[in-house]
Amino acid sequence: MINIELINEAIHRYYHNSASPVSPQLIESILYSVDSGGKRLRPRLFLELLEGFGLELTQAHYDLAAALEMIHTGSLIHDDLPAMDNDDYRRGRLTNHKQFDEATAILAGDSLFLDAFALIAQAGFQAELTVQLVALLSKASGTFGMVGGQMLDMQGEERHLSLAELAQIHRNKTGQLLSYPFTAASILARQPLEIQSQMTQAGYLIGQAFQVRDDLLDLTASFSELGKTPKKDVQAAKATYPSLLGMEASYRILNQDLDQALAIFHTVAEETQFEMTKMTHLVEGLRLHG
Repeated sequence: MINIELINEAIHRYYHNSASPVSPQLIESILYSVDSGGKRLRPRLFLELLEGFGLELTQAHYDLAAALEMIHTGSLIHDDLPAMDNDDYRRGRLTNHKQFDEATAILAGDSLFLDAFALIAQAGFQAELTVQLVALLSKASGTFGMVGGQMLDMQGEERHLSLAELAQIHRNKTGQLLSYPFTAASILARQPLEIQSQMTQAGYLIGQAFQVRDDLLDLTASFSELGKTPKKDVQAAKATYPSLLGMEASYRILNQDLDQALAIFHTVAEETQFEMTKMTHLVEGLRLHG
């Protein structure tokens, strides 16, 4: 049984394990964003997948889940900065740079990106596994993943992008970090490469579905539902799935991607002892009905 609070405790334990922190204000800024809520989707996916493969969850697993959330939270802090998406609210609260200041927010994001790897290194996995997990997370997060996708996203503002260009942006910006839980869980469950590959593909499908969902909510949800300013993509003249394909086709893509991911889970369940009930519930929770 997954305990989301153990993810939060792992992050707090990391930042409170020193009696004399270098900068209490930096830690205050970091934990302000960590504690501002959020669905904890990426760590939840990782932990649910481990249980689906029959593993009993350990502190090391929660530490890796926490590291994943740290990188995601750091990316949100940076996304909200004036030089990026320039937003005043995130998860219903003032963004980090509004609560503190821009320099503090930049450094808080930097810390979360880097501290995540120290947390994994200290988690107690076998050395070979630790190296593999760190290398994969670094690639999913950095120049060849999330950060690279964010750069493409900024370059795409006020340009007419093709669907292929938009898909490339979101495969990296959103998909890489959302596929990581599927790859990492498969590795820790000692699954063969073929199963790892299938699960990674399911992660990319869910990543694209999540982005399409986000694009639709930006147009249809209120501030209270989003916890951030709606219609920001329209104001920034960003290419989105609805702007390229329309609302109806976007809803269709969302559901098709989720259906394909569920089909992969069925295949994996037939080939392994994977129990997909909880994952099915998580995936079904991503659907929208427009």
